Amino acid sequence: MKKNEKDIVIIGAGLTGLTLAYYLKKAGKDVLILEKSNRTGGVINSVTESGFTYETGPSTGVLGTLELAELFDDLQGKCHLETANKQAHKRYIWKKDRWEALPSGLLSAIKTPLFTLYDKFRILGEPWRKKGGNPDESVAEMVVRRLGKSFLDYAVDPFLSGVYAGDPYTIITRHALPKLYALEFEHGGFIRGTIAKHKGVKLNQSHSNTHKVTREVFSVQGGLKSLIDTLTAEVKPENIRLGCKQTFINPENNGFCTTYIDSSGLQIKTISAKVVTTIGGYALPEVLPFVDNQLMLHLSQTNYAPVIQIAVGYNKWTGIKLDAFGGLVSSKDNRKVLGVLFPSAIFSQRAPQGGALLSVFMGGVKRAKLLQLSDEELTQLVCEELKITMKTDAKPDLIRIHRYQHAIAQYDIKSENRFAAIEAIERDYPGLILAGSFRDGIGMADRVKQAKIIANQLNR
Repeated sequence: MKKNEKDIVIIGAGLTGLTLAYYLKKAGKDVLILEKSNRTGGVINSVTESGFTYETGPSTGVLGTLELAELFDDLQGKCHLETANKQAHKRYIWKKDRWEALPSGLLSAIKTPLFTLYDKFRILGEPWRKKGGNPDESVAEMVVRRLGKSFLDYAVDPFLSGVYAGDPYTIITRHALPKLYALEFEHGGFIRGTIAKHKGVKLNQSHSNTHKVTREVFSVQGGLKSLIDTLTAEVKPENIRLGCKQTFINPENNGFCTTYIDSSGLQIKTISAKVVTTIGGYALPEVLPFVDNQLMLHLSQTNYAPVIQIAVGYNKWTGIKLDAFGGLVSSKDNRKVLGVLFPSAIFSQRAPQGGALLSVFMGGVKRAKLLQLSDEELTQLVCEELKITMKTDAKPDLIRIHRYQHAIAQYDIKSENRFAAIEAIERDYPGLILAGSFRDGIGMADRVKQAKIIANQLNR
């Protein structure tokens, strides 16, 4: 058995773990990342094949936090940010038998067939509706109460399918969409809150860096894997152990002892003052065997939406015009896909000239059984769905299927107990930090923000 010492051990080499290690290394900390798989990046990975560059996990991010914008500033010249072209502002929603553009302004909101005439008139009274009294109100309940059922069915439901692959009736607003919740809680309603926040943004931009938070859709030249590769190189491969097995942590002498078997089969013990986990709640019981069982239960029982991501490439595109970010599907219309994104329409060099790359998402909490289908069955199903939704019966030149059983943490009614358990565990074991997407948000911007906050905390 081999022993060594580090300042900080990080469990997991996804975006959170790599970003955290990057900022800790910049501050001079001696850091070690332990990763179960044989590559860094977690669910983020890009592949270039036969003229297509596709993502096997998340397709895009949003420049939604200052921390993410600053990370790209820090990596300037090493990792090249690519913001989506103007077509990304256009989004489609599937209704009945066609795509309808999601309204982008007052006039289009009045004209759109997505929402009922009753709800369009009803929204005029939204600023004067009473606040809800239930802090655990679901997104569906809140939207129906303030806006109406058609806004839920053809705006919020497909949005949550695209972001959380979740059910709006089980996702809790204040946990999953805290900014939306704050519009009502702090300002009395969506319209009043939006106006107030718009004024605040203008004021803040005059004397801060918030102008960097553009909320633009982004990727990276060459695919999101380029961001992962850059962070990996900055952290340095010698500070990352891949293929680790039987990893577990125990408190020891005012610090922690992390034991694992490396890729060569050698058992290693690493002593550190601090440990940060960035893995999913389902994986924590094995890694943290000393934690109280009842507290751990709140973490291990975190619900995750299963997702199938399918890259579909055509050397020659003959379907509908690809002039948008993509389209999302309401569960009300009972299609088999959650959404179809158009990466080749908004980013460069994603498909051959005249061709197209689509990113199809299936599964989610409502259609979890689709993950049990074979690749052949999924391929047939995808082609049938694309024939209807994208008006193409051409045989794809490329289909690549990727399944994720624990894709997206759900911020449901269990979240309050989960957050309380995390707080209790960190209080009981100073120096242990439980990070990852089951707290503080699921998006790439959320992951980078969490990592930088923790890095600042550990660098004090």
